[in-house]
Amino acid sequence: METRKRKNALLTLLLMVMVASALVPVGESFLLVRRPDGSKRQITGVKQTQEILSALQSSSSSTGSFKEATVEWLSRLGRELKEVSDCASIVASAVMLKPDKVKAEDIVTLCDAIDDLENEKEKTQQTDDVLFVSQEPLDLRIRAMKSKRYEYLVKLMQSNYDAYVATASFLSPSRIARRELPNIQDVPVDKNSIPSTTTITAEDGKTPLVADCELEDMKYRDSLLDKILLSIFRNLVTKNTGGVTSDKPGIEGLLEQGRTYMLQPNQTPEAQHEMVYKTLGGLMTPALPPFYRIFMSGIIPKSIDGEGKQLGPWFYAPFLTSFVTPTFFGFLVGPSYPNRRKDGQLGGLVVEKCKFLQESGCKGLCLHQCKLPAQQFFQEELGLPLTVSPNFVTQECQWSFGETPLPPNEDPAFPKGCLVGCESRKAIAASGSKADICN
Repeated sequence: METRKRKNALLTLLLMVMVASALVPVGESFLLVRRPDGSKRQITGVKQTQEILSALQSSSSSTGSFKEATVEWLSRLGRELKEVSDCASIVASAVMLKPDKVKAEDIVTLCDAIDDLENEKEKTQQTDDVLFVSQEPLDLRIRAMKSKRYEYLVKLMQSNYDAYVATASFLSPSRIARRELPNIQDVPVDKNSIPSTTTITAEDGKTPLVADCELEDMKYRDSLLDKILLSIFRNLVTKNTGGVTSDKPGIEGLLEQGRTYMLQPNQTPEAQHEMVYKTLGGLMTPALPPFYRIFMSGIIPKSIDGEGKQLGPWFYAPFLTSFVTPTFFGFLVGPSYPNRRKDGQLGGLVVEKCKFLQESGCKGLCLHQCKLPAQQFFQEELGLPLTVSPNFVTQECQWSFGETPLPPNEDPAFPKGCLVGCESRKAIAASGSKADICN
């Protein structure tokens, strides 16, 4: 009878280990066991269950019966499974909550709770008495609370965007890191800054100008892929501009090509848009756009129905596009990461500090060789609407896939006039031209 009880206990323990291993995230799935000599070892995976049992059996000689060691281990496992369950419930309750139920005060309360947990964590000693939840005390619960706060911000953004901007501006960056906000498009970097009421004008005293970004320049680290894509892109620009090139390396050479083309006599915005449109098409190769149109935008090829009818974009297209884009467009814009659109839906992407804008300092290049042609290309060639919203104060840029853009002259967020330090504007003024390149 005693043998049967022990066998049942071992089978129960084996089952619990298998369940725990299935629930634990990749990279955190480990158990900490003691060897008879007092040393410790991290045990990973179900295959090493026998080693866990051997360790428990060996330890029973010094700590008591094997049954007591098993009960203690199962008790610890039960506590940690309860913590996982509680944290999952915290996140799930936020995800399931209706947007109109969230108020700004709820988010402030969550910030207070997170601060209390982080203060408690600092006072709590790190312990080795853990199985798989976390080596850091309260770490999993803090992450769950931050996820809940993120979901609350998303819900507030969906129900009342102005209230979201006011709340995010009040709490960030002092209590919520800027990167932890679901959208930063209209959230100022410094909430204590006083907006300038002084109108900046050009040398003629009449033409309005846009203030330059005063934030520190970002230092970019191009990967091998970035360098290859930039080289291909520059060759395509040379081809599509009729031979405009530059001896400068990297992004500086590309910007010189773009500025030279923009400042050519009798140049038009439409010609610049067409040049970038063709360049983007060449970069994607002839194979990618048809694939994207079918599987992301839901466009039936004309060869099938004779009309090329569009059934999409499919619901997953904006999110997947925002997820893939940072890898393949970093050579132009620099680091970026997925976020939420202004409507709170998936499909947003924010460029941390646009390389193209920082290095050019030119609103005209931004408008006519990035924003407008990119929007046109995604809509017409790929079948997915795109809104590109540069922030000239921070040089961040919000890309919202699946969102129909407004014309620049109707967009209240897009300022009028050139940037103060724009070299293109100075070159135009020196030539005596009155071309308007920034609007």
